[in-house]
Amino acid sequence: MSDLGDKAKDFADSDKGEQATDAGLGKAADAADKATGGGHGDQIDKAEQAADDKIGQ
Repeated sequence: MSDLGDKAKDFADSDKGEQATDAGLGKAADAADKATGGGHGDQIDKAEQAADDKIGQ
């Protein structure tokens, strides 16, 4: 099972993986923004950036 985790991390660290995770995080942030009526955009943006920084390590 560890091998699958390693493959996922390797993919996330690749250029293609970075684009995929950025797209996924962007969609999630957009959904959260819509769900909150746009009232928490700054917090959502900060959370999106923190998640992107963590995934890209």
